[in-house]
Amino acid sequence: MKAFLLLLCLHSLCWISNGLVFGPSKDKLKAEILDLSRHVERGLVSTEDQNKAILNMFEKLERMNPTKSPLKSNLVNGLWSLEYTTSASILGKGGVGKRVGPILQKIDTNNLYAENSEMVDYFGIKVPRKITAELDPQNNQLTKVQFKQLSLGPIAFDAPEAFKGYLNVTYLDKDLRLTRGDKGNIFILTRYG
Repeated sequence: MKAFLLLLCLHSLCWISNGLVFGPSKDKLKAEILDLSRHVERGLVSTEDQNKAILNMFEKLERMNPTKSPLKSNLVNGLWSLEYTTSASILGKGGVGKRVGPILQKIDTNNLYAENSEMVDYFGIKVPRKITAELDPQNNQLTKVQFKQLSLGPIAFDAPEAFKGYLNVTYLDKDLRLTRGDKGNIFILTRYG
């Protein structure tokens, strides 16, 4: 009888570890959140229910974060492509010009540098736009961001002192990064290239 109970417990543990009790695996959640993010065009055409579903998966993945000190990990460095955000301004909702192609973010924690870049279509004319920033890490996952220079095509100018915020890297692996911003927005990014 004891052997049977032991086998039953072991079987239950296997069942739990395969996600049948605790929910989908990390890889399955990653695939689902990226599929839905692409379906809603980075958040441009998402419904409230889709936003809630993405936030739910986002929070589950945060609890599965394999990198405990993301800003100290070299994995955070490199070029990242925005797959989804709740930030209306980054998506260009209500603004002039349509984002075409990827919205990219370069992170370099060794030199405390970040750069966001995109291509914007202004009435049929595609113009590159970029903003550079200085990073000021506050701990192993949170960094202050001070924007430094804005560029629109060949024209560049200094960003106002008030252009600042923070990024809180809450999930990081070799190909996915989840970040929370200072205005309550969430960002889902995949490694680019």
